[in-house]
Amino acid sequence: MDLLLEAHVGLERQGPGSRETVERALSFLGDLSRFESIADLGCGTGGQTLVLAEYLSGNIVGLDMFPEFVRELDKKALHSGLSERLKGVVGKMEELPFEKNSLDLIWSEGAIDNIGFEKGLSHWRAFLKEDGMIAVTCPSWLTSVHPEEAEKFWTDAGSKLDLIEDNIKIMQDCGYQFVVAFALTEDCWTKNYFEPREQAINELIEKYNNCHTVKEYAELNRREAELYRKYKQHYGYVFYIGRNTDNSNLRGGLL
Repeated sequence: MDLLLEAHVGLERQGPGSRETVERALSFLGDLSRFESIADLGCGTGGQTLVLAEYLSGNIVGLDMFPEFVRELDKKALHSGLSERLKGVVGKMEELPFEKNSLDLIWSEGAIDNIGFEKGLSHWRAFLKEDGMIAVTCPSWLTSVHPEEAEKFWTDAGSKLDLIEDNIKIMQDCGYQFVVAFALTEDCWTKNYFEPREQAINELIEKYNNCHTVKEYAELNRREAELYRKYKQHYGYVFYIGRNTDNSNLRGGLL
C-alpha cells in the first residue's frame, strides 16, 4: 500500500481517464449551471476533479480514503484559485459524510468497483436529490468473449467485470433512469495512466536500489499493462451516466 501511494501521489491520474472523457461525460448532463452541490468519490489527487471545477460553478467535495491524495487535491485547488468551492475530504465511499438528498451530482472515476457497482449505486442514490445525476466509470466486458487470463487477473484484484448491458440493467434496478454509456479510449489507459505510472515505478526502483519488494510491485503493474494491450478489445473502463428518478425504465443510449 505504501508503494501504491508513493507511485501514484505524483501522477495527474490514479487510473485510466482524460480531460476529453470528462468533457464528453459532462456533455450528457444537460444544463450544467443547475449542479450546485457535487461530490467526486474516490477523487485521488483530483485529475478529473479540477476539470469538473472548470465547467461547474457549484461547490465540489473530492472524497478519498487516502490523506496523501486529499492533501495533493487541496494543494492543486489552492494553486488554481479554486479552494473556496473545491475541497478534499478524507472518507470512505461506503460511509459518505453527506446529508441525504443533498447532492446534485455524484461523480466517480475508477473507484466504484472497489465496493461493487450495484452496492455503490444503491448506497449513493440516497444522497442524491430528486433528478440528481450520477456519472461513474467501471471496468466492464466490451464483448461476450471473456479471456480466462484477463478474468483471473481482475478477479484476483477483487473486481467483478460485467457486460455493459448488465450494468445498465443494474443501474435501472437501483432506481436510476439510464442516460448513456460509452467506453474510454485506449489513450486513457496507455498515454494517460500506464506510461506515467511506469516512469514513477522506475524512479522507485532506482530510489530503493532494486529492492525485491519494489520489483515485485513493478512486475504486478507491468502485468496489468501487458494484459490490457493483449485484451483491450474485450474489456475496458466504461462511463455510466444516470438520473435519480422514479422513471428508471426510460431508456438512454449506448455509444
